[in-house]
Amino acid sequence: MSEPVSIELNLSGLRAVLEEDRWYPGSYRLIVDGTPQSHVHPEEPTELYFEYVRRIGHVIDQLRPAGEPITAVHFGAGAFTLPRYIEATRPGSRQQVVELERDLVDFVREHLPLPKDASIRIRYGDAREVAGRLPAGLLGSADLVVVDIFSGARTPGHVTSIEFYTEVIRLLKPDGLVAVNVADGPGMSFARSQAATLEFALPHVAVLAEAQVLKGRRYGNFVVIASPSELPLEWMPRLLAAGPHPSRIVFGRELRDWIAGAPVVTDATAVPSPPPGRTIFQVGRGKA
Repeated sequence: MSEPVSIELNLSGLRAVLEEDRWYPGSYRLIVDGTPQSHVHPEEPTELYFEYVRRIGHVIDQLRPAGEPITAVHFGAGAFTLPRYIEATRPGSRQQVVELERDLVDFVREHLPLPKDASIRIRYGDAREVAGRLPAGLLGSADLVVVDIFSGARTPGHVTSIEFYTEVIRLLKPDGLVAVNVADGPGMSFARSQAATLEFALPHVAVLAEAQVLKGRRYGNFVVIASPSELPLEWMPRLLAAGPHPSRIVFGRELRDWIAGAPVVTDATAVPSPPPGRTIFQVGRGKA
């Protein structure tokens, strides 16, 4: 694929573009409504470009012994960056991907096919609705659940509430882990409320982000990880050392101070994530 290709998505009406990254030969960006949503290298799927995706990748590396297959559920498909990563680093893993836009999946798979032997099942529909009707055999079976849901540049409100996370948590093993990508800017009210909501739902929570983002000095991505079981704190130095730098992890008392009374989000109070400034990472909407 030497030239960008694009499609107008049927459900949202947003335009999705796949284009080669000229700075990283062999890798591609998925851009939806002018916002980069995925970066993937199909031939080198362990190469993770976006900072928050690399952080989730490091968590996945520590989740189970190296190379051991896991069961993972992904809410939000994008270009299947993390499912490809899991298949490459943990062959034989059983993965489910939930995506609203069927034509986005078809578009990505046409131009950037998934590994032929990968056990990746795709379920179509709204994440909130699908979470409530997944097969009983999946309940309590997931080592990992990734929530990375965006419509254009924003996360819809109905997938940010305690009611939604309650459905998600039903999928976890007793020592499983949920990783949520949260985008927010100065003030961090949305990110802090997401951490408060996950802390209300699960007893063990930590937040990973670039240091200046955690201080609320600029817009960026927070990775909130949460588990029914105690998070192995011996992970933390390795996660920080693995980069990207500079990064921080907050948990325990520091996390409670960071949340600082932010409210738990319910269906009645949920709102979409704040839009980024147009100059932060938005690119051309594509006319291909």
